[in-house]
Amino acid sequence: MARKIPLRKCTGCQEMKDKRQLIRVVRTKEGDISIDSTGKKNGRGAYICPSMSCLEKAIKNKGLERSFKESIPGDVYSALKEELSKIDE
Repeated sequence: MARKIPLRKCTGCQEMKDKRQLIRVVRTKEGDISIDSTGKKNGRGAYICPSMSCLEKAIKNKGLERSFKESIPGDVYSALKEELSKIDE
């Protein structure tokens, strides 16, 4: 039997994609929001495609704000942009 592939919805384009292809952003119990490169940090996770267009859509439609039910500090978005620029190279 084939293993089930975990799917998650991108907060930018709203498409269901393989969890491993997406970048996980996590909010811990303390309220810290950071990029989870391992995918194993504890806390509430939201996923975004590794593309600038999806990140811009997520910023515009407040996708991460909705996922975490709170406002997202600008440094989280700048860290995401930095991460994406590394991937694009």
